[in-house]
Amino acid sequence: MMHGPLQQARRARPALLAPLATRSNALHAGAWWLWALGLAAAASRTRNPLLLALLIGVAGYVVAARRTSSPWARSYGAFVKLGLVIIAIRLLFAMLLGSPVPGTHVLFTLPEVPLPEWARGVRLGGRVTAEGMLFALYDALRLATLLICVGAANALASPARLLKSLPGALYEAGVAVVVAMTFAPNLVADVRRLRAARRLRGRPDRGLRGLFQVGLPVLEGALERSVALAAAMDARGYGRTAAVPPAIRRTTAALTLGGLIGVCLGTYGLLADQGGGFGGPVLALGLAAALAGLWLGGRRSVRSRYRPDRWGVRAWVVAGSGVAVAALLVHLGSVAPGQLTPPTVPLTAPTLPLRPAAAVLLGLVPAFVAPRPREGT
Repeated sequence: MMHGPLQQARRARPALLAPLATRSNALHAGAWWLWALGLAAAASRTRNPLLLALLIGVAGYVVAARRTSSPWARSYGAFVKLGLVIIAIRLLFAMLLGSPVPGTHVLFTLPEVPLPEWARGVRLGGRVTAEGMLFALYDALRLATLLICVGAANALASPARLLKSLPGALYEAGVAVVVAMTFAPNLVADVRRLRAARRLRGRPDRGLRGLFQVGLPVLEGALERSVALAAAMDARGYGRTAAVPPAIRRTTAALTLGGLIGVCLGTYGLLADQGGGFGGPVLALGLAAALAGLWLGGRRSVRSRYRPDRWGVRAWVVAGSGVAVAALLVHLGSVAPGQLTPPTVPLTAPTLPLRPAAAVLLGLVPAFVAPRPREGT
């Protein structure tokens, strides 16, 4: 009698969790990219280091909870290291070339190099202030956060499934984009594999010597993958198109080009501080025109899709969580901009605002909603 409630609780506990990922219920690759781009858009709206660190933590937690052992899933660490390199380079440039932010707290003074008259406004060396270095750190951390969010999408979304889900009008351009996106994950996988092989043979795998000896096999492997991809595309009849009247082709080009320009202008209006009034309508018109152009352009494609990925309820929830984070940060940036952009002059310690932090935590939804990867997959 005592074991009855415990057994029922154990049976009900897996039902409360997300199901194991299978071929039929796997999350759409586009949902991961929309979620990651939403986090990146939110990062572009703030220079608060605590909020940026929270965004990095949210992306890292979701990647740790939902990535598989596939080659592209191992590239997240490389994006984090690249973000640290960007921060270091930005601080070095701010130290050597100065900062646009004036400051009174001088950390140290470098020897200043005199420059000719035509280089007026540029300096090498001189005073290094705490305000200028802090501004450079906030700016570099925002750029690193954008890069890490993109790395999260690379680690969670299968590039091949993303290519299969693209509209027919974008298939040719999508192949180039997907090949470019898979270059970094495959490069990281090749470097790890070759370094492990060198360690097993008792050869050095670090330093310049190890880097030069690993670089040639990595490039050779990239060339072999490119040749194999070209052969697979040729064997599947890639490039065949159907006959479409010239009027439809011109209409498709006009709608697609005009729609993409409208999307760019509307996105800039939403992300910039001055374009909040026209950003939404222009973005909506651009999306409508671009979707109409993609629908007409898809008539040229004669390829069929085998077992297409479905955009289910979980995909809507995952993509909506990223979009909600971006929308809430944009709204809070217009209502209380001081919370998202802490001042560096005068020197003040940044604080973590509650409402933006709660909005960022919505990005954790995929860690509980998306299907769980199987062990060893």
